[in-house]
This record gives sequence, C-alpha cells and structure tokens, in this order.
Amino acid sequence: MPPKQTSPAKTGYLVLYNAVSAAAWSSVLYHTVAIAASQGPRYVHPGIGQWTKWTQTAAALEILHSLFGIVRAPLLTTLMQVASRLLLVWGIVHPFPAVALSSDFYTSMLVAWSVTEVIRYSFFALGLLGWQPRLLTWLRYNTFFVLYPLGISSECALIYQAAVGPAGEVSDPYKWGLYAVLAAYVPGAFTLYTYMMKQRRKVMRGLQYKEKKDAQ
Repeated sequence: MPPKQTSPAKTGYLVLYNAVSAAAWSSVLYHTVAIAASQGPRYVHPGIGQWTKWTQTAAALEILHSLFGIVRAPLLTTLMQVASRLLLVWGIVHPFPAVALSSDFYTSMLVAWSVTEVIRYSFFALGLLGWQPRLLTWLRYNTFFVLYPLGISSECALIYQAAVGPAGEVSDPYKWGLYAVLAAYVPGAFTLYTYMMKQRRKVMRGLQYKEKKDAQ
C-alpha cells in the first residue's frame, strides 16, 4: 500500500504554524538576551514577560495537533511538556510576578525555552518544505543535553520559590499542589529525556548512513 499523502492544506497550515512560532520565539530569545545583557536579568520579565506568556499559550495548539493526528508526536509527551510550561506562565509567573522579578531563574528558563523552540520550529518548518540542513538536524537532536537540564532546573526553582513564598500565603492546597508538581518532574523529565534519546539515536543513525552513502 502506498504511503498516505499529506494534503497541501495540512502541510501549508503546519508550515505557517511552525514558521510563526519560530519567529515568535526568536523575538523572545533576542529580547531576553538583550535586556539581560543591557539592564540585568531582573528586567527581563517586565520587558518580554507578556509576549512570552502568549507565545507559550499558543503552543497549546500542539496538544490538539497530536490529539487529532495532525502530527505524529506522542500525545502524553506533548501534554506533559506543554502543560508544565503553561503552569509556569499562568500558575506561577502570572499570579506571582515577584517570583520572576526577584530570580535569575526566569531568565535562564526563557533562554532554554527560546533556543529550544527556535531550533525545533525551524527544523519542522524547513522539513515540511523538503529541506533539512544537517547543522539544524544536529542542533535539534543534541542541544537538549544542555537545554533540558537548564530549562527543567530553572522551572523547578521558580515553582519551589512560589511554593515556599506567595503560593503558600494564598492557600495550603496551592502550596502542596506545587510540591506535588515538583515531585512529578522526576518521572516527567525521565520520560522526555528517554523520548528524545530514542529520537536522537534514530535520526543520527540516518545521518551517518546518508553520509556514508554520499561518500561512496
């Protein structure tokens, strides 16, 4: 049976979605680095916090993409990653901006998120157009070794600071709910890492095979 053809409308939508997302996260990266370098990390949230919140919120569409089979990404992995980030922007930073204002971890989190997403969305957009630069492929499946620990540790630090500070003043269930989220980060991070490791092995083997074939 021949492989199922992707409709032009679906391809066009995904190219547009990934291109716009790459551009949005490029803006987050540029402003985060520029503000942190010129004014200091404590000014990052006032300068780019709102844009980051809505840029990340738009990524909730990826849950629907996975749920309805628009993309092949596993639903559980997608749900965990998007939900954890929505918790940070809506459940931590939005109600407790002082947590972001008083901590350098907000800046390091945005750097990890934005670099990851610029690479990821660019990789997908170009791939859908039939172009996969080797450097971009390498970055997609190797930078997570550094960016995931940076992002996850920054997220956990912000959640912890909220739990021991303002969230605890709001209510005990809020505080203990955040502690439960921190506990869930351990299996969650393991799931994300193992998924990326499997993807990396498959892709890097394909690159090595292609290089050997091209060298013949």
